[in-house]
Amino acid sequence: MGQTLEDQLFAHWRVPLDGLRAHVPAALEVEQHDGSAWLGITSFRVTGLRLRGLLPVPGLSTFAQLNVRTYVRAPDGRPGVWFLSLDASSRVAVETARRLYALPYSLARMTVDRDGTWIDCECARVGERGRVFSARYRPEGDELRVTPGSLEAFLTERYCLYTAGREGTLLRAEIHHAPWRLQQADAEVELVSIAPLVLTGTPVCHFSRRQDFVVWPLEPVL
Repeated sequence: MGQTLEDQLFAHWRVPLDGLRAHVPAALEVEQHDGSAWLGITSFRVTGLRLRGLLPVPGLSTFAQLNVRTYVRAPDGRPGVWFLSLDASSRVAVETARRLYALPYSLARMTVDRDGTWIDCECARVGERGRVFSARYRPEGDELRVTPGSLEAFLTERYCLYTAGREGTLLRAEIHHAPWRLQQADAEVELVSIAPLVLTGTPVCHFSRRQDFVVWPLEPVL
């Protein structure tokens, strides 16, 4: 599956490892950086969504999405992303991703719109009152030099995702993309109750203008 992510906010909070551990399968290690586990919320527009070998379908390939995620390592040592939830404004995308990738997608009323130099994100999960996210953000400063071992690399340079099959089997999908081109983000995060943990303090925020992705099919983690 191919897709492009545009106007992406990365907002990350330090969270207690014990609180996060309950939301991640025991087979996966929750990774830490600077002595802390991290929970991220990313909001963006998806464009050009398509299955391999096919062209994007007009009216179905563009939508808003928001992911709640953390960072894990499999028993074989491979680092990746574990999604606590994913919300999208497209019912077709939600149903397709649930079936193809066994990911915890939910339908949301969501927009990611430009307002001059600012980008406004509003997300409210359908059928779950109180599961909301609201933020206003824009890029700030020059492009960052992301170096191995840095916090920016830890939070973004992930080349696979993990999920669980119907019987709890640990599954992995490879992700191919170029290194992230990041800037600092000037962000006003107002509502974050979409996360399963209470988030406090000022988040660490980054911005990406555009990133192209290819996601391969799921395979069991041996």
